[in-house]
Amino acid sequence: MKRTHLNGAGLTGAGPGIGHNSGQDFNGYTGRLHQWRRARKDLLGPTLPLPIIRMRIKRAAALGLDYGTYASVRATTGRDIVALLFSSNALGMIRAAEIEAARAAKLALVEAARGALMHAPLSPDAVAPLDWAARAPRFTDNWTEMRATLRRSVTDRGLPADAVLIVGETAFEASWCAALRAAGYISGDRYFGATS
Repeated sequence: MKRTHLNGAGLTGAGPGIGHNSGQDFNGYTGRLHQWRRARKDLLGPTLPLPIIRMRIKRAAALGLDYGTYASVRATTGRDIVALLFSSNALGMIRAAEIEAARAAKLALVEAARGALMHAPLSPDAVAPLDWAARAPRFTDNWTEMRATLRRSVTDRGLPADAVLIVGETAFEASWCAALRAAGYISGDRYFGATS
């Protein structure tokens, strides 16, 4: 049996025809992202100019990242990284509220906002050289609770979630990236072992 519907003119007929957008909003986020990528490609061409690559290499070093990681995040999100969000595990704060000396020295040189999510029983107080700290989601939190905790820790500080790179150590902490819709996730070993 063929389905029919009443269209705006009061006529019956088959469903939407060729070229109909089926009610999708092409002016929404996906449409704007497509338009941005197309305009960028038209402006820059297939390869980036050398001055832009040099500028991005300097920015990667200022964030304490290797160029490949920075370029990957930049290509995925289309924006710069404005903050690094560390788990207390990635900072080596397992039993004490002190950052390992070598990691603290690297963090002190970072030219971006630096935050941390502290696992219980650590206190969610920022220690130097961090700019802020908050309570990490609990292992027993459901997805909604975890997302709310992460969003509060970032958006309350006026930071766009998709410009925040998460640095963690466990699979649970890697799931924060999807819950927050962050720019990306890397392990603490990779970050602190990266050449800057």
